[in-house]
Amino acid sequence: MQRTAATRHFSGTYVEARGKFLDAAAQAGASVESFVMDHVRGALGEELATDVARLGATDAEKLLIVTSGTHGPEGFCGSGCQIATLNDANLLERLQKANVALLLIHAVNPHGFSHLHRTNEDNIDLNRNFVDFSAPLPVNASYADVEPFVLPSTWPPAPADDIAMAAYIEAHGMRTYRAAVTVGQYTMPDGLFYGGTAPSWSNRTMRAILRTHGVSTTHLGWIDIHTGLGPYGHGEKIYPGRNAPAELKQARAWWGADVFALFDGDSASANTSGPVVSAIYDECPQASAALMGLEFGTLPDQDVLLCLRADTWLRRHPEASLKLRSVIKQDLRDAFYCDNEEWKGMVLGQTRVVLLQTLQGLSKA
Repeated sequence: MQRTAATRHFSGTYVEARGKFLDAAAQAGASVESFVMDHVRGALGEELATDVARLGATDAEKLLIVTSGTHGPEGFCGSGCQIATLNDANLLERLQKANVALLLIHAVNPHGFSHLHRTNEDNIDLNRNFVDFSAPLPVNASYADVEPFVLPSTWPPAPADDIAMAAYIEAHGMRTYRAAVTVGQYTMPDGLFYGGTAPSWSNRTMRAILRTHGVSTTHLGWIDIHTGLGPYGHGEKIYPGRNAPAELKQARAWWGADVFALFDGDSASANTSGPVVSAIYDECPQASAALMGLEFGTLPDQDVLLCLRADTWLRRHPEASLKLRSVIKQDLRDAFYCDNEEWKGMVLGQTRVVLLQTLQGLSKA
C-alpha cells in the first residue's frame, strides 16, 4: 500500500507500532517512560511494554490523556492516532500555548496487541477489571445460560448451537442477549468478557501512571480510543464515567450532544463494569475529569462478536489446526482494524476534532 499522510502513522504489528511511537515521541521532544512486562513475551518473542510519552510541564494543572490498545488489536487504530498527534505540529503548538500537558499512553494491553487478543495475558477484559475487588464482584447470572451456545465445543458452531441462540434471542430479545454476553462476568476465567478476580498487571500499571502524572492536575480530559462497535468509520463518542448529571453535562458541552452515556442504554457499547478510565476517580480524586471512549466502527456488531467468540474458543482449544488458528486470528484483526486508507482517514480526522474540542474545554476550565 502507498504510504499517504493518512496511512503512514499506522502499523502492521505491535513491534512496528511501538517503534514508530517511541521514534515520534523522541522527535517531538517528549519525555518517555516504559513499563515492561517481565513475565510474558510478544507473539514474535519481543519485549512487551506500556509506553508513556508526555509533553508539557510536569506540574501542569491541565492534562489531556490519550490511551490506546485497551483491547489488544484495537491498538492498531489508537497507536496510529497517537503517532499522528505527535506529528501534528499545529496541535502540539496549541497545547503548549494553552499550558495543557499531553499524556499519551501507548498499548494499555501490550500482550493482547501483540498476540491479537482483545483480552490480556490472563484472558481478562481490562474494561471489566477496574472494579473494587474488596467488595462483592458484579453478578451476571445470565452468562451461564448463553455460554453453551456462544462458546460451543466445536468451531464453527454447529446448526444446533445457532438454533439455541436464535431461540434465546426470540424469548428474551437481542438487547438482553447482548447484555448477557458482553456486560462482563467474573466466574468463568476462560469465558467471554471475563473481568478477573484481582487487579491485572495493566490495572496496576495504569494506576501508577495516573498517580505520577496526575498529581498536580486540577482538570483533565481523557480520550480512550476503541474500535469494533457502530457504523463503519464513525467515531461514536461514549461517556464511560460515573452517573453524575453535572459530569455528563460537561462532556456534552465539550464534545457535543452526540455524546452517549453507557448507563442511558443509547450507546453501541454495553454498560460495562470496571472501565479503565474509572481509575481516575481513585488515583486523581482532586481533578475534574471529562472522559470519553472514542469508538470507531468496523464490521457489523454481530460479526465482530462472532470473531471474539472464535478467538475465545481458540484459547480454550490449543489443539486446533494451524489453518483454523490462522483464519480466526486474521478475522479478529480485521474485526478491529480496517487496513485501508479510507477508514484510516476517517479515524484521523475525527480524532483530531475531538482532541481540539478537548483542548478548548480544558482551556476554558
